[in-house]
Amino acid sequence: GGGRVLVVPVPPAARARRRRGDDPVGTLVSRALRCLDDDSLVAGQVVRHTRRVQDQAGLGRAARAANLAGALEVFPAARPAVHGAVCLVVDDVLTTGATVHEVTRALRAEGAAHVAAATLAVRARQVTAGALVGHRAGG
Repeated sequence: GGGRVLVVPVPPAARARRRRGDDPVGTLVSRALRCLDDDSLVAGQVVRHTRRVQDQAGLGRAARAANLAGALEVFPAARPAVHGAVCLVVDDVLTTGATVHEVTRALRAEGAAHVAAATLAVRARQVTAGALVGHRAGG
């Protein structure tokens, strides 16, 4: 619609960030937006973990959803920017949709007008159209 889009990288869990020493999704978003050079796309690390979560590797669909349920929130200082915003959540891999669902929940809780997601890869065996529609319709 010609307005600004808040591009929201999925934050790494604190343990994963310490282990890797970086934030690959955040770096990807920053570099991509520099290349696009579009003032309507604004990057923001606006979501943070509120509690420790397990590593998602090896967890099934239900365990991933339970692991992340309520684990993310919008930084208090970012709440005005999120309210009424069009947001694009960016993650590296979509496995079951639990991470994108949780980030979407946190953004909508702060009044985001629209939330869409983009990923670099999809693990097709884990994701079904019904799961994605359920995440979309369920909040």
